[in-house]
Amino acid sequence: MTQRFRSERRATAPRNMPSSLRLLRTRRFLPLFATQFLGALNDNVLKAATVILLTFRSGEWTSIDAGVLANLAGGLFILPFFLCSALAGQLADRHDKALIARWVKAFEIVIVLIAGVGLAAHSIAVLLGAIGLLGLHSTFFGPVKYAILPEHLPPEELTAANALIEVGTFTAILLGTLLGGVLAASEQAGLMIGATGLTIALVGFATSTSIPAAPGVASMRAAPIKPFGETWRSLRRLAAHRTIGLATLGVSWFWLYGAVLLAQIPAFARQVLGGAESTVTLMLALFTLGVSAGSMICARIARRAAAWGWSMAGASGLSLFALDLATDSAAITTGASPLDLASVLATAGSIRVMTDLVMIGLCGGLFIVPLYTLLQVHAEAGHRSRTIATNNIVNALFMVTGTLVAGAALARGAGLSTLFVGLALGNLAGAVCIVWGLRRERPVSQVPGASPP
Repeated sequence: MTQRFRSERRATAPRNMPSSLRLLRTRRFLPLFATQFLGALNDNVLKAATVILLTFRSGEWTSIDAGVLANLAGGLFILPFFLCSALAGQLADRHDKALIARWVKAFEIVIVLIAGVGLAAHSIAVLLGAIGLLGLHSTFFGPVKYAILPEHLPPEELTAANALIEVGTFTAILLGTLLGGVLAASEQAGLMIGATGLTIALVGFATSTSIPAAPGVASMRAAPIKPFGETWRSLRRLAAHRTIGLATLGVSWFWLYGAVLLAQIPAFARQVLGGAESTVTLMLALFTLGVSAGSMICARIARRAAAWGWSMAGASGLSLFALDLATDSAAITTGASPLDLASVLATAGSIRVMTDLVMIGLCGGLFIVPLYTLLQVHAEAGHRSRTIATNNIVNALFMVTGTLVAGAALARGAGLSTLFVGLALGNLAGAVCIVWGLRRERPVSQVPGASPP
């Protein structure tokens, strides 16, 4: 199978075409990329639209505080990552990952229909249940989308593939959040959200049917499934394997950093820049653009040097530009009235803020893409899905911890500038030290079994 896919690569793409574009012309990657993009898009459309409806219209449906409902929705989305990631990893190692992807996408169609019922009936319980099921959907697809790549791609193409996955994920998050907001504001919100979600889910299922087969490990099929016991075994394996353990900590730190930073953007736009919703949208778009740019830089150049080098540059940049953002937030002063986007951009210091956001995103892309590649290359083939699943558990733990700590700091009177300084210093103590521990790692193209680029 590997030889067939390598032959396909030579036959379908000119040799002078960038590796990322070559991948998008092949069946061994394009269907998976499209499926994960559409899945992330639908997750964020439905989640954003539901949270907005709960925030602004829940008073018509229930007496529960809107803020409580919004936080409950976020918690229900992340909960399956803690409870079911180990099971998801076991199933992906045991069975054909392409088949699991199709089942997960079929389940997504059911989730959209459940959400549609909740919207039509104005049922808070059904809508929150749909949010939890969306988290379950993402939990089971996560190990598939990362563990299947090394089975269909030679090692020297993994960095480009991971870069495209990250670009697709962050683009889907941004587009889904924006589209969800537009749909929630429409007159026929329930109908529009349900119809859009169903369309995306159906197209995602169609693309999943073209993902090439990736059979599981035959010897695992007779083994009993013990998800909670497997969680502890996977964590022990992760702790025992230095490279995988450090890479997982690095990936998890990035998601903590990103979750804390992005959670502050609305407040930063309003309190510091004096802007309205359009300013928030621009800031999110610039961060996404930066992550995409950093990821694609990795796709082009990361194979030429040790993985830790690019991740170290990214980790250092995350601290540098967070400190600069802290300086900006302390220096900029605006009036009380919300400003339009043009007025915000004309404010002294605002362009520097926007530049910082782009550079934070770019450094994040440089930081995380080599770490995902290290996870895939160093994980044993028979445990790869469970390794990715364990990584997802640690990611979720870091994100929840980070947002709770940040929320507690703000509740105790810390300003945004103080929070950004803490994030920068924490990054120096965490991410830089983690990546320094990976300094002996070789380029992906020199990993045993890899083909020359």
